[in-house]
Amino acid sequence: MESNRIYHAIKERIIWLEYKPESILNLSDLAEDFGTSRTPIKEVLIFLQAEGWVLRTGSHFMVTPLSLNRIKEITEIRSILETQAYLWAMQRISAEELVTLTHLEREITGIKGEVNNRKLIALDSRFHRILYAASRNDQAAKLLENLLAQYLRFWLSIPREIDIPSFFRETKRIIRAVKARDEKALKVASEEHIRKSFEEIMGTF
Repeated sequence: MESNRIYHAIKERIIWLEYKPESILNLSDLAEDFGTSRTPIKEVLIFLQAEGWVLRTGSHFMVTPLSLNRIKEITEIRSILETQAYLWAMQRISAEELVTLTHLEREITGIKGEVNNRKLIALDSRFHRILYAASRNDQAAKLLENLLAQYLRFWLSIPREIDIPSFFRETKRIIRAVKARDEKALKVASEEHIRKSFEEIMGTF
């Protein structure tokens, strides 16, 4: 459906900061951009408003600001749900997914030279989504996907270059723990991964 295509396109642009936080989304400009009328654009924005991606201010729609209070609340949820999802993933992951995870681990280890933040964050996002899917819990995966997307906006807003070894340290520990089926190591690495992400964001904004 046309509205579904527009919805996903606008949401992706918000997540990847192509539409900056607190910027006004002009209905006429968006309609022209997507080659449609204002009505489906408005319907999509109302839906995105319900999901918390945009706010309505009078007759205008605005991209939701980056709120530190919101990221605190999201972190509290992730610290419980994501750790559990990874434990499910460890128990339920398929052989094919393990191969994909191993290839990703090699890709991370092989990063050389200067790599922009967006590429690093996209790589980290792939890692999370592999394990969300491997949890075999669709409801948890959908919720975690949305929470991760909120985090992406913060990471992409960080003005300095990401330190690659530090950024992926816990990621590699999580992968090793999943492959070894080491529940204790997985819990520790997962909790540390979320804690460090939160501290990095809080230290920047």
